[in-house]
Amino acid sequence: MWIDTHTHLYDAESIDEQDIQIQQAIDAGVTKLFMPNCDSTTIAPMMAISNRFPKQCFSMIGLHPCYVKENYKEELQKIEALLGNEHIIAIGEVGLDYYWSRDYDLEQRMAFEQQIDWALAYQLPLIIHSRSSTKECLDIVRKKQNGSLKVLFHCYSGTLEEAKRLIDLGGYLGIGGVVTYKKNTLEALLKEVPLEKIVLETDAPYLAPVPYRGKKNQSAYIPIIGQKLAELYQVSLEQIAMSTTKTAQLIFDKDFIWS
Repeated sequence: MWIDTHTHLYDAESIDEQDIQIQQAIDAGVTKLFMPNCDSTTIAPMMAISNRFPKQCFSMIGLHPCYVKENYKEELQKIEALLGNEHIIAIGEVGLDYYWSRDYDLEQRMAFEQQIDWALAYQLPLIIHSRSSTKECLDIVRKKQNGSLKVLFHCYSGTLEEAKRLIDLGGYLGIGGVVTYKKNTLEALLKEVPLEKIVLETDAPYLAPVPYRGKKNQSAYIPIIGQKLAELYQVSLEQIAMSTTKTAQLIFDKDFIWS
């Protein structure tokens, strides 16, 4: 069994192909697909997929840092209203993004800290977006970590030193198609990271693995990423599937996901 811990199935690029992509994922052995939220506009289409495919597709809730603007408090209120929903499996994706813009640094930080507090209060794992901001995200998590916070850095792009800090904080690394690219820093890093600290993701429809790089990504490509990890860790493909699935089960530990 394979798990895609991060896919934007509700994205406009995938909306007309949802049923096909979900079936192709199942056919490839990818039986669970976890969807992070972006803002209030993506909640309804995301949860509609979860309702249509309750055994395969599962929703998170959160305000993505790239969607933090002047109205972020209103956005957070809409998200907070859904925190009591028993079918929400995580807070995500949240964090900081210093790549695209620095116009809302303070607002991003305040939104991030608020959502960490929600993760702690509702005992939900926290899925972090940390583009060009891994150190800053780690610094905030360190101050909030009380021993009960489960942290997954999606599409990990930090340094080895930062990866070690993350692991020391009880965190995990999400690895996707980037690891298959000719020029990437993940191969050397992963040689120093225990396999049990890794989960797989696509970030579909973005960041498709080789040989589909530049095309639309989808959850069915998870085994391709798994094959690359099998080569890096020098273990069987089956061991990669078993290990990454077990780790996903530890992070996302709601019974209804795995029943």
